[in-house]
Amino acid sequence: MKNVTVSMDDSVADWARLEAARRNTSVSRLLGELLADKMRHDDAYERALQDWLHRERSWASDGQPYPQRETR
Repeated sequence: MKNVTVSMDDSVADWARLEAARRNTSVSRLLGELLADKMRHDDAYERALQDWLHRERSWASDGQPYPQRETR
């Protein structure tokens, strides 16, 4: 586990202390968990995007024109 120094606005630090206390944990652990969640979310999004981009597309037309929109 690495130690890092984080700089933040006073209001953010106050929120982090209160949130950590509410969760009965330390600010350090809270920030680690928040960043880990963000990392997992971003990784899942990137995998889903790459999967979609690399899928074989099977959209095919039978040559028929599109239906006309009904007018009132």
